[in-house]
Amino acid sequence: MNLPSTMQVFERGWLSSNNILFHSGSDTALVDSGYHTHAAQTVALVGHALKGQPLQRLLNTHLHSDHCGGNAALQAAHACRTTIPAAEAAAVRRWDQDALSFSSTGQQCSRFSFDDTMQPGDRIMLGGLEWQVLGAPGHDPHSLILYCAEARLLISADALWENGFGVIFPELDGAAGFAETRATLEVIAALDIATVIPGHGAPFADVRGALSRAVSRIDYLAADPVRNAQNAVKVLLKFLLLERQQIALPDVSQLLAQIRLFRDTNRRFLHLPEAELARWAVAQLCRVGAARVEGGLLLNGD
Repeated sequence: MNLPSTMQVFERGWLSSNNILFHSGSDTALVDSGYHTHAAQTVALVGHALKGQPLQRLLNTHLHSDHCGGNAALQAAHACRTTIPAAEAAAVRRWDQDALSFSSTGQQCSRFSFDDTMQPGDRIMLGGLEWQVLGAPGHDPHSLILYCAEARLLISADALWENGFGVIFPELDGAAGFAETRATLEVIAALDIATVIPGHGAPFADVRGALSRAVSRIDYLAADPVRNAQNAVKVLLKFLLLERQQIALPDVSQLLAQIRLFRDTNRRFLHLPEAELARWAVAQLCRVGAARVEGGLLLNGD
């Protein structure tokens, strides 16, 4: 995939989001910082790429833990100026881990600070290119995406992947999310894009195909909100498994009972006893090869 020489994408998998590094002369910046447990690796990747030059700026498309979990480590290593979505500023100031989704999902994020904010309509310079900041509610109500008209590039975060998009979290809390996701896809469809750099997965050029698949996906989920709830339970349990690599089977039920988003999603949509919910979620992950059971343990799969 041909990208401007001032850009480099670190494709990180699914526990950590992708990181996009910009390096134009003395100007350096990173978009999104990965997950807490990968923070040392993120610092090493950035340090190696910059060859000793400091990282001047860090920006977050949104504040889910897999996109901002390396913030604190990068701030400690580089004293970089940090820019977050304006709508999240108050929650970060008071470090409200439930509002920021960390405690409600059972995920980790070291406390970080910020220096300024960005919001839809802003224009910023990264890698010698001008980027337009666009709102991308749906997966997260405060999520932003970045579009460069000159290079026909979109940094789409979790609003658009090559095959789908991130869990529609607002719907799990009783807020709107399906219509917002559809509207975000319409905004993306109206842009002249040659390459998308998603929050997870490799950059891709088949924008029309990705949008078609995403629209079909939102149609499917919106037709029955239980589907979004089931997907969320599977994705969140897989995230915990990616982080821990193994969970004792008896502990799965306890985990699901302790973490608020699992409890609330089950209460609103699934209505299953805790043990049955755990058995269902484990079976779903094993069925698609995302996990396996051995010796009383749930083990991470490919």
